[in-house]
Amino acid sequence: MSQAAMAQVLAVSVVAIAVAAVARRRGWSAPLLLVLAGLALSPLVPAYELDPEIVLLVFLPPLLYSAAIDSSYLGLKAVRRPVALLSVGLVLFSTLVIGLVVHLLLPELHPAAAFALGAIVAPPDAVAAVAVARRLGLPRKVVTILVGESLFNDATALTAYRVAVAAAVGHGVTWPGALGQFAYAAAGGAVIGLALAWLLTRILAALRDSLVENTVMLLIPFGTYLAAEAVHASGVVSVVVVGLVVGHRMPRSEFGTRLLSGALWRVVDLFLESVVFALIGLQMWPIVSALDWSDPWRPVGAALAVFAAAVAARIAWVVPATHLPRLLSRRVRRNEPEPPPWQNVAIVGWAGMRGVVSLAAAFALPDLPGRDMLLFLTFTVVIGTLLVQGMSFPWLIRRLRVSTEQETFADDLAEAAAQQAAASAALDRLDELVAGGVADVHQEVVEQLRLRAERRALTAWERLGGGTGPEGEETPGAVYRRLRREMLAAEREVFVRLRDERRIDDEVLRRVLHELDSEEATLARD
Repeated sequence: MSQAAMAQVLAVSVVAIAVAAVARRRGWSAPLLLVLAGLALSPLVPAYELDPEIVLLVFLPPLLYSAAIDSSYLGLKAVRRPVALLSVGLVLFSTLVIGLVVHLLLPELHPAAAFALGAIVAPPDAVAAVAVARRLGLPRKVVTILVGESLFNDATALTAYRVAVAAAVGHGVTWPGALGQFAYAAAGGAVIGLALAWLLTRILAALRDSLVENTVMLLIPFGTYLAAEAVHASGVVSVVVVGLVVGHRMPRSEFGTRLLSGALWRVVDLFLESVVFALIGLQMWPIVSALDWSDPWRPVGAALAVFAAAVAARIAWVVPATHLPRLLSRRVRRNEPEPPPWQNVAIVGWAGMRGVVSLAAAFALPDLPGRDMLLFLTFTVVIGTLLVQGMSFPWLIRRLRVSTEQETFADDLAEAAAQQAAASAALDRLDELVAGGVADVHQEVVEQLRLRAERRALTAWERLGGGTGPEGEETPGAVYRRLRREMLAAEREVFVRLRDERRIDDEVLRRVLHELDSEEATLARD
């Protein structure tokens, strides 16, 4: 890479981080502000065409992995039916609808190229979904469905894209061959992901060094993606599977590993997401300037029609996909006695923001007739969904009066009960240690440890209007630290067990583990 190219990358990164910092301080949506900044700067800076290899090999794996380790494996398992209907069914349905619209509007394009565009713009983006949904405080089940959809739908879309491109360039493609390629990519990616997850979790457990473990974890998404793609399986599925397994087992790792991992991936996410959304906006000028504008209504009309088709296809799929399984399956009605609130269905139907993966796939198109038009249509769908749907999302949520108060109360209640059980386990462990003959244990130290365990449970009950805990004490000596670590280990085991038994959610588990880890880190520094 030349010095000029390096300077350009550095400048984009600096501007992106600065814009993201302003958005975070003001409480604005960073992705939307970054896209707008990129659009405004696009005519003023040297043209930069997005390199699809950089997006698919450098940006996508770590962002997918970070979203996966922060997701709940058990939560995704509970919503696997709607996630599958969205990440597979909706992507294929959108590909067909959009491809048909493009074929009717632009008959001069090869039909396979039209359906390739459908596959390009069909999947909502994982980065956009996580960035927007969590900031708005949506109900956890809705967030889990949106995140799960965006984690897996790229695999469906990229496989359909490869099949359509192969047909467009004249390679023989049959329906059985296309279905076989899709099945192999998905199943192969899952198998490779599970095998690597089994190996990597054991390697990480054997390292017992927080810094080394997190350094290895930085390499995991890239190595996993390349390993799957090397055998033509889905690198996206492999990365997501590994991330879900590693994230599920993270509570059993060392406290330092979790604390460092949380900070590390927050930094990685902020940097990569900022650069990605800025790059989306910066693509405007090279894409628009490459197009023939002798008849401006033709590209503009086609762009509006494709954008409308992308939005309408999602709504047309989400509503029946939500209710038809309940009507057709007694098992679904038994497992889900109450239908989902219509407000949640409306939110999922409107949450279709596209992102940088669609642009990367478009730039990876071979030199087909009409390639510039396909790039322009992709760009307008990405920008249109990010701005129109992204900017209207907060208004929609306020209008629908979606609230998480009941969910928050249930979390607080579950946490208080779990804290009580964990405190009992810690006190039992303390009694065992004292009865076993710990040398030079003063009664004052034992009482301090006992009060500290009880205080954690009382603090959780206070959120529900309960009693108050005792006054805080000063940090005790070496015996206190050793015994307290044993108690923390006992509490942690209880929380993990209750999570595995589905008595508390992963969100609650992460919250309480952060408190335990922070305390243990303080003890280790003394």
